[in-house]
Amino acid sequence: MLSRAAAALLPLFGRLIVTRESGGPFPAGSVFVANHDSMADPALVLAALRGVGVTPVVLATAGLWRVPVLGRALSKGGHVPVHRGSARAADALQAAAEAVRSGRHVLIYAEGGLPSRPDAGCAAPRPFRTGLARLSTATGAPVVPVGQAGARRLASGPVAKQLAGVLTAPLRRPRLHVHIGHPVHLPPGTAAGTATAHRAVSAAWRRAARAVGEPVHEG
Repeated sequence: MLSRAAAALLPLFGRLIVTRESGGPFPAGSVFVANHDSMADPALVLAALRGVGVTPVVLATAGLWRVPVLGRALSKGGHVPVHRGSARAADALQAAAEAVRSGRHVLIYAEGGLPSRPDAGCAAPRPFRTGLARLSTATGAPVVPVGQAGARRLASGPVAKQLAGVLTAPLRRPRLHVHIGHPVHLPPGTAAGTATAHRAVSAAWRRAARAVGEPVHEG
């Protein structure tokens, strides 16, 4: 339902272009990892993935399950709440591993949160947490890097600014881009796997950022 809603509604708010580096279906049980810089970017990524035939299980902050309607939709879709900073945090990786082993795709945001910058510009992905590498090690799943740019033109900064951005987006119709890279198999070791995934997502992000005319500044 979330993927359908994103695909149906996003064209009202901006002009999304999707590019990818590999043709054909993605291997069953792939783990998609995207850069995360806006409350709006999951809509971009879900709409883009639906366009290439992927409707993933999403790992998202557990607080979203407390939002009326959205929480029920997340539960119904089998998405996975992440209880960050608690003893239940490891449950998310276990649930994600079960989804991967059953052949479902999974979408994870390895940065573990949003940047605090108030401006609408995009920047390179911040350091990744280790959960992605541990999930890949546990399942042997291929990792598909996803780079998105333009989401901060829809929503960024303080709450009031985010609301204003969303409300004016149908008039502004900002350029949005999602680039899907080649699937990669992460090397053994948490540090090496995390670094490899970060490089791959950063490369996909650079492709997306350049496509919408954003300056590409690393770090």
